[in-house]
Amino acid sequence: MSAEKPATVGIAQWTPTPGDPDRNEATATNVVAALAEQGCTVVVLPELWVCGYRPESLAADAEAAAESVDGPRAQRLSALAARHGVLLCAGTIVESAGGLLYNTALLFDPAGELVLAQRKVHLYPPGGEPGVFAAGTGFGTAETAALGRVGCAICFDGDFPETARELAAAGAGVVLAPAAYEASAASWWDTLYPAHAITNGQWWIMANQQGRPGLPMLGGSRIIAPDGRTVVAASRRPGAELELLIGRIDVDAERRHVAEAVRLLRRPVDDSSNQ
Repeated sequence: MSAEKPATVGIAQWTPTPGDPDRNEATATNVVAALAEQGCTVVVLPELWVCGYRPESLAADAEAAAESVDGPRAQRLSALAARHGVLLCAGTIVESAGGLLYNTALLFDPAGELVLAQRKVHLYPPGGEPGVFAAGTGFGTAETAALGRVGCAICFDGDFPETARELAAAGAGVVLAPAAYEASAASWWDTLYPAHAITNGQWWIMANQQGRPGLPMLGGSRIIAPDGRTVVAASRRPGAELELLIGRIDVDAERRHVAEAVRLLRRPVDDSSNQ
């Protein structure tokens, strides 16, 4: 399915408060409303906004915020997407299932239907994630009116070229990437993701947490086009306030542009002048 028309994408970048899911949910609710009021038809939140990301307390914070994917919080997020008529990538929540916790991204369509629940596959050892979460087993995609077929790569998932390739093979022209990406890995953020976009002809819509003392996240949320261009990017200032980033993308036009460029590159060379 193709995208119906160019989409206005909103990304919320902030530092969630570790261990305070009610406060964090209030922030998420407000930023979705604010982005919708500014004309966004797609909204993307960062990774683990519900419990924050402080490695020292992640296990306790995650446990306190854990719910099932059809629990009260997910129901409120569904209602939020429907209320504002947006495709909502609600970052990642802490999913409780079968006695295990998962770092799970939820994607709701503008009617509030849950169209994709993606568990993080590659858990990040320096953040202590393997001791807190169980790993997902693969990558799914969903058809959307706003962006066509999309997939989701959660933070460290996106560091692996195989992730982008698998999603591209499944037809995902857009990858939604909620993250809590560290400032110390800025060179990876800057290098890997434009390369993924170019080599797979994909848009990458990346919502990262903002950093502050003791929580050294990078910020730098952004939208990357299939030719590797950064269309729009947020700040990387530690301690910066909540930032709303808005970019307009035309998925189908860019897909046609990439297809034409590939066609020209593969065109047989006319060497008759050398004969």
